Amino acid sequence: MASTGESPPPSTTVEVPGAAGPVLVVAAPGLPEADLRNAVDSALFKQWLRNLQTEKGVLTYGRLNLTRVLIQVRCVSFLVRSSELVVPCPVQGVDMFGKRVGFLKFKADVVDEETKTKVPGIVFARGPAVAVLILLESKGQTYAVLTEQVRVPVGKFILELPAGMLDDEKGDFVGTAVREVEEETGIKLNLEDMVDLTALLDPSTGQRMFPSPGGCDEEISLFLYRGSVDEETIGALQGKETGLRDHGELIKLRVVPYSQLWRSTADAKALCAIALYEMAKREGLLASSPSANL
Repeated sequence: MASTGESPPPSTTVEVPGAAGPVLVVAAPGLPEADLRNAVDSALFKQWLRNLQTEKGVLTYGRLNLTRVLIQVRCVSFLVRSSELVVPCPVQGVDMFGKRVGFLKFKADVVDEETKTKVPGIVFARGPAVAVLILLESKGQTYAVLTEQVRVPVGKFILELPAGMLDDEKGDFVGTAVREVEEETGIKLNLEDMVDLTALLDPSTGQRMFPSPGGCDEEISLFLYRGSVDEETIGALQGKETGLRDHGELIKLRVVPYSQLWRSTADAKALCAIALYEMAKREGLLASSPSANL
């Protein structure tokens, strides 16, 4: 039979402790070899492999084995049309932030060695992130500071905690949290006054919050900041426009009474932070008064 002349897609193998053998990593049709190499060498992919080997990782379970990883195509564009909008919608597998892999989408073949069935393994890798529950006390009332911004994936404006992704492999969660708060709210927080709420979780959890583990590797550290302010500060924050405009961040601040926070937002970060904060108070793990003045 005549050859089609098509060359096989780029591939490589990686050694993963706990796997039965070398794991084949294959590029989907159309993905350049350079993108495959960037994906395999990225901090996102390496962190995902490390997660497989943790105390409760897939490969420590005993009967599951990783056999293959398929890195999805880089970009296939199509248009979504409505009466008012024509929106280009790229379907991406490797999304570069400058020279760094920012987002990565791949399919992992994880096989139950006893039943020979595959475990669902489509992964959207975006890595670790941070969020901060900012509570400000003023004249006996406690307020929470939220950001309001458009979230295209859900097609809505969302009220949520100030948050951001870690930009490097240094793992500076506290520093990133402080920086993200300043970028999104204009509020300058002190490192010493930050409380890591997720650090109160049992070590077996990894002491991070996983908002969507069925499809995404994102792990979030939730921090608490408490301070005292005057009424003028509360008023100045309400409706303030912030964010890195040149990065597409169109953010408005919303200040809500803490007692109403759980009803004011559907943000998973905020709801989890409330639960951790309330349980930490109940267990006597937090000081009773605000930690700082703004």
